[in-house]
Amino acid sequence: MRIDPTKDSILRVANQLFSRFGFQKTSMDEIAKVARKAKGSLYYHFTGKEDLFREVVSIEMTRLKSQLSTIVCNPDLKASDKIKQYLITRMEILNSAANYHETLKADFFEHFHFIDDLRTDLDTWEKENLKKIILQGVHTGEFTLVAEINILLDMFLMILKGLEIPFFLQNKYEEYSPYFDRLINILNKGLAA
Repeated sequence: MRIDPTKDSILRVANQLFSRFGFQKTSMDEIAKVARKAKGSLYYHFTGKEDLFREVVSIEMTRLKSQLSTIVCNPDLKASDKIKQYLITRMEILNSAANYHETLKADFFEHFHFIDDLRTDLDTWEKENLKKIILQGVHTGEFTLVAEINILLDMFLMILKGLEIPFFLQNKYEEYSPYFDRLINILNKGLAA
């Protein structure tokens, strides 16, 4: 697949501006100016600011999935190690995903539904991949089979998403990240019980 250099340039600039100023304070005019592109070039590639922002967030989520897939598919890792690496890597990547952070803000979440499908897709993807890890652990005897695995995974994702606001919007990631190991050990012991 060939990448359009104009579109790539617009996406890079939009990522920088959205990350710095947020969705609402970034204009298409400013993106065009900083990218040194005619405003028409932006509208040629994107239907509007919402479409452009959606693509920027989609790139962050694709990067997240790609790096997490490497962990999930690693045949050399035990299931408990996969969960540990998965969760730590997930939080590290999302900590630097400033545009994803924007989607967590209450006013954004309530008023802009154009990225709901991205959130739903990520939830589905994570549930499937965490299930693979847990089933690997069950298969190897590391974890105990849970009859309601889908409910467990839904609750687990709710907990992960519940951590995102304090970690990324209230800037508590650096304070709490040293304790991830202990939290993940509790999770792994719970799965082994």
